[in-house]
Amino acid sequence: MGDMMIKLPFKSKRPRVAVVRMQGMIASGDRAPLNDAALAPLIERAFRKGKPQAVALVINSPGGSPVQSSLIAARVRRLAAEKKIPVHAFVEDVAASGGYWLAAAADDIYADPASIIGSIGVISSSFGAHELLNRHGVERRVYTSVKSKSMLDPFLPEKEEDVARLKEILGDMHQVFEGYVKERRGTKLAEDPDLFTGRIWMAEKAQALGLIDGVGHVTPKLKEIYGDKVRFLTYGRKRGVLSRFGMSLAQDATSLLEERAAYARFGL
Repeated sequence: MGDMMIKLPFKSKRPRVAVVRMQGMIASGDRAPLNDAALAPLIERAFRKGKPQAVALVINSPGGSPVQSSLIAARVRRLAAEKKIPVHAFVEDVAASGGYWLAAAADDIYADPASIIGSIGVISSSFGAHELLNRHGVERRVYTSVKSKSMLDPFLPEKEEDVARLKEILGDMHQVFEGYVKERRGTKLAEDPDLFTGRIWMAEKAQALGLIDGVGHVTPKLKEIYGDKVRFLTYGRKRGVLSRFGMSLAQDATSLLEERAAYARFGL
């Protein structure tokens, strides 16, 4: 018996893929659906827990804050390089503007045939209420110590120099966005004059332009890549207690309206 060797059957481990769901508008603040502070723990766990073979980003976002988009994408790329783990992105309804910024953090991007892709541009929206104040006899008074401290006050008449200054900032920000997409997508991008004009496309045309790599859904595509026995580890933001019981605060209602308006720009 002492000379006998006990041979155990070889047991292969099932490949694991961490799936991070990113849904909603991208903005700073505790109640915003997507921002770097809120997603950081999820993204960190996705790359570090269970030794995944890959990380998949499931994206459904009309965009939002360029800075938060950049921070989230940078975190994904930093961890992907550190752990030497490939990243795949899967678009659901929409990956537009900042939503596409997130998708571009992946090594390849897939979408549903009806997904909306693109809107590579920067937008600023506000309102003007000075006429309303005038009709009610309300006078707006603003005092600054320097010339450029107050800009585009919605309660004062619009100034041409303020608009020109804002457009300059938006142009600089657009160049950052465009540069990032070119860096990430590289030679996959087609030479098309409309590529960085803020236009949107559905999946087939987006693939022809090099914005995505193909049409596909998260489960079948990952099984195709990693085998039928692949195991999914899913990470996503949990709703708060009030949301789970159908209650919300006024701020939540305002955020919901803003988010619905953002999706509505793409017919969703």
